[in-house]
Amino acid sequence: MSTTRLAWAAGLAILIVLPFITPTYFLHLLIQILIWAFIYTAWSLMGRFGFVSFGHGAFMGIGAYVPALLWSYWNVTPWLGIPLGVVLSGLLAIIIGYPCFRRRVIGHYFALVTLALSQVVLLSLIAAREITGGSLGFTQRAVGYSWYALQFPEKSYFYAIAVLLWLFGLAVWRRIDRGIGREALEAISEDEEAAASVGIDVLREKMRVTVISAALTALGGAVYGQYVMYLNPETVSGIAVSLQIVFAAIAGGVYSLFGPSVGALLTLSLTEGLRVWFGANFVGAANTIYGILLVLCIIFMPQGIVGTLQRPKGSSARRDIAWNWRKG
Repeated sequence: MSTTRLAWAAGLAILIVLPFITPTYFLHLLIQILIWAFIYTAWSLMGRFGFVSFGHGAFMGIGAYVPALLWSYWNVTPWLGIPLGVVLSGLLAIIIGYPCFRRRVIGHYFALVTLALSQVVLLSLIAAREITGGSLGFTQRAVGYSWYALQFPEKSYFYAIAVLLWLFGLAVWRRIDRGIGREALEAISEDEEAAASVGIDVLREKMRVTVISAALTALGGAVYGQYVMYLNPETVSGIAVSLQIVFAAIAGGVYSLFGPSVGALLTLSLTEGLRVWFGANFVGAANTIYGILLVLCIIFMPQGIVGTLQRPKGSSARRDIAWNWRKG
């Protein structure tokens, strides 16, 4: 057995054993880390090719609210509501992405468009307060243990779902990384006109990765909403959530398979640790320290934690970037 396969086998064995030896509180944190790791991985599908989106909070919000509202008001099972939320997010990605890519809106301009999209979805959720609860939030109708409602009092069920979701995200990332379209996406990120001149369908490739990224983000938001049961526009959508996704993925490393997962582990552990440490004292200090540490991490480790650890010794910054693009 190769070293890589042995490492995967050991990792899976640890994941299987964890729910039996982990206290409930830490299991709760681990479930959230796995779900957010999936969402960060979904964003990195675009980010690693230079398609910087600040609109993934919109996709997550749609994915979280659609199945929750359908279940609570019309008794539609999440098994139908979740796919619908994923499809709606994919359609929204097409509606926004197609005209942008068609008219070659790239770089900072594309980032600003997606930033506005994220805020539009947030304000729409707040405005529809009669249905969504507005800024006060929305609590789903609870029925206890039910596969039909996808509700489980025992955290072990959602732990298994979170692990499968995370592994699925890694599989998609790896499929794109090893797929024939990777070279096309890298060429597009370097120079769209040059890529088009050699026969690459720039619009199709950019739309493909954008729709996949948006759909996976919505799926992560749906699972997160089913787990926490309480939804608030500020915590599942909007600019703050979009920036959280971007910064955490970059901190972990968008060019590496496990980079976004490391970013999720770092950011959520740091956030929770600072919250417990400060408690009710020095309100706001925890968020300030978290922000400072994250900024320092991005400044001094621009390739992310995983990318920095994988970087060959003695290489220059320019060679580091090129190496990361090849390594993935």
